Amino acid sequence: MDSLIRTFSNAQTSRDGYQLAQTLSPDLPQQQLQAIWKSCGHHDAQNVIKRGIQNSTSGFEKLPKDEVQGWSDVYLAYWKAIGELLPALNQAPQSSWTKVYDAWKELLSALYRGYIGQGFEAWSIPCLYVVAKNLRIFALKADEERNNNVAAGDTSGQIFQDDFDPESEQHQKLEDCARQLNRIFTLCLNDRAPLEESRKWGIYYIINLLFKTYFKLSSASLSKNILKTLSAYRGDMPPLSAFPKSQQVTFKYYEGVLCFLEENYFQAEEHLTQAWSLCHKDAMKNKELILTYLVPCHLLTTHTLPSQKLLEPYPRLQKLFLPLSNCIKKGELHAFDLALQQGEDEFVKRRIYLTLERGRDIALRNLLRKVFIAGGFEEPKVEGGPRVRRTRIPVAEFAAAISLGSKQTLETDEIECLMANMIYKDLMKGYIARERGFVVLSKSGAFPGTGV
Repeated sequence: MDSLIRTFSNAQTSRDGYQLAQTLSPDLPQQQLQAIWKSCGHHDAQNVIKRGIQNSTSGFEKLPKDEVQGWSDVYLAYWKAIGELLPALNQAPQSSWTKVYDAWKELLSALYRGYIGQGFEAWSIPCLYVVAKNLRIFALKADEERNNNVAAGDTSGQIFQDDFDPESEQHQKLEDCARQLNRIFTLCLNDRAPLEESRKWGIYYIINLLFKTYFKLSSASLSKNILKTLSAYRGDMPPLSAFPKSQQVTFKYYEGVLCFLEENYFQAEEHLTQAWSLCHKDAMKNKELILTYLVPCHLLTTHTLPSQKLLEPYPRLQKLFLPLSNCIKKGELHAFDLALQQGEDEFVKRRIYLTLERGRDIALRNLLRKVFIAGGFEEPKVEGGPRVRRTRIPVAEFAAAISLGSKQTLETDEIECLMANMIYKDLMKGYIARERGFVVLSKSGAFPGTGV
């Protein structure tokens, strides 16, 4: 405990929030955690900690009485949390991640009270980062432990088994964690201090934690409420560009994914592209996550496919996208359907299945384009005149290509319906002359964006 108090004193002297946050980390070596836990007992912990904090700050500007009490409560809660954490780390009998979560939640509550009424200053906001981040980690561990116990038939925590709904209880602690994070979000958002001394500087870190939590709970729609609230306060907020790049990247990524899930692909592409440009070149996992949604966005907005060079550093993305890309490029409809079917589980898990399914239209466009090109050129009306591609193409030619490509025999009405959809979606320019059995294509830009 003495070394912890010394670090606290140094951090207070230099007003170093990140150094202070390290005194509340559960990631210290177990030997150090053990030393902190054994430095005092239940009967004297409160007095030892309070006396240590008072003495540590006596050499410089003395902390106000309320703030001393606040930090004493925080470190007492941290000490108690270590007492629950050590047995859980060592898988001791009677240990429980639920107990760790509950103790760590009390630590976060002590910090919250410190900022609300005990004078904690904004420079110490990194303490909230460390404690909030680990609350989410412990919530996941507690839920996993509980679900494993239920699966193994251990219902000791359930008094009335008939009332137990495994679906509603599956993320019990994580849902509670989301509520705690929301309190911290409101704490930062509602701070009215001048910006240089404001808790608002902690808001994007907490928002990103909330996004991660909501997505884990399959409640991504709740993230939209956070964005709406943030938008209402934006005039009082520092610009996003003033925050650390890591926070900017995470925020833009989730903002892009939310637009993606709402099928607002152009806006999703804008946000994801910003996240990609800000992402550190060596953050390969983050870049892979961004590309998971940026590639389907490009497919729908610009009808472009990822290059082999782009996907080369990401084997998982190659496995996901290259088979589909090759089928789209070649206009192989049947092979596209098979590739989509083979990757279905992964596509659904990543929430990109329905978007990639629309890539079939691009594959069909490329197939029809091949028919158009294979049709060759019309004879020039004037000798030596410019050569013009044949633009009146029998529906039967398109029908033959589609039947070969999809390995299905389609009726003429179905073929015409597919062609009409292509024209409606601006993937092909022209019209269908049904009575003559022809498709009349534009002489300039029959297939927009392809150079033909």
